[in-house]
Amino acid sequence: MKILVLGGGDSPEREVSLRSAKAIAEAARSAGFEVIEKDPKDGLGYLDDLKDTMVFPILHGAGGEDGVLQSELEKRGLPFLGSESRSSADCFDKLTTRKILEAAGVPMPAGDSVTKATYRNHPLAKSPHVLKVSRGGSSIGTLIVRDPAEVSDQAVDELFGLQPEAVIEQLIEGTEITVPILDKQALPVIEIVPPPDAEFDYENKYNGATQEICPPVSVPRNLQEKAQDLAEKVHSTMGCRHLSRVDIMIDENGNLLVLEINTIPGLTNQSLYPKSAAVAGYPMQDLVEQFVNLVKRDFKL
Repeated sequence: MKILVLGGGDSPEREVSLRSAKAIAEAARSAGFEVIEKDPKDGLGYLDDLKDTMVFPILHGAGGEDGVLQSELEKRGLPFLGSESRSSADCFDKLTTRKILEAAGVPMPAGDSVTKATYRNHPLAKSPHVLKVSRGGSSIGTLIVRDPAEVSDQAVDELFGLQPEAVIEQLIEGTEITVPILDKQALPVIEIVPPPDAEFDYENKYNGATQEICPPVSVPRNLQEKAQDLAEKVHSTMGCRHLSRVDIMIDENGNLLVLEINTIPGLTNQSLYPKSAAVAGYPMQDLVEQFVNLVKRDFKL
């Protein structure tokens, strides 16, 4: 069976997607699979002629991670890696994710939805907070505000220029971790340590300046296990399939607070998911083989 790797797209995360897709395609070829590479930006006509092929949609952002492409694959009856269209759409929208997880009793920072008109007067905007577009990833469209008095109109205009609605959340100071999920099992926890006096933003996420420690030496083992259990609950509650990555903060009192979930996490050579998988005994080639087996199992191939 061939593997069609989709990478690129036309979202702001296009470049990261291309790198993720390239890494997956190279690993799949090394594992002995016949690989086809396509960019959805060029259209989807080729999907109509696929035979004996499973699809790996290695796409980040709108049009690739939000359920739209997944819906197209479902209409054609094509086997594909990752969550179904409904779950993908729910996870991609941070407000929908928040509603579902809060209803399930998952601990999260205090948060709400805001527009450009309501942001400045929102109670959460009066203290340290995070402002992020509702539908996006890779830290694009995220503003970390430690001093509300210093938020510039330009920064606010730029963020709401991306999308009219955003999520405002209480800023949690503490240790940031992420927990990848393979199938329904949590992989090793990764601690994210930004450069001194800097944030884990888009630039520092991909320029190598951020330390990513797996497993984290500063997080007690019992707390890592609690984080893994929590990540598995989030993955299950959101109806995810095959893979995801759950971002969590540990506050100064040791409380775990879920930030968000990614259904198609970065899969570049620098990305968090492959680093954790490698620690668990799945270097990229083996990880791709695991992905293939999951698709075969769930689509009865």
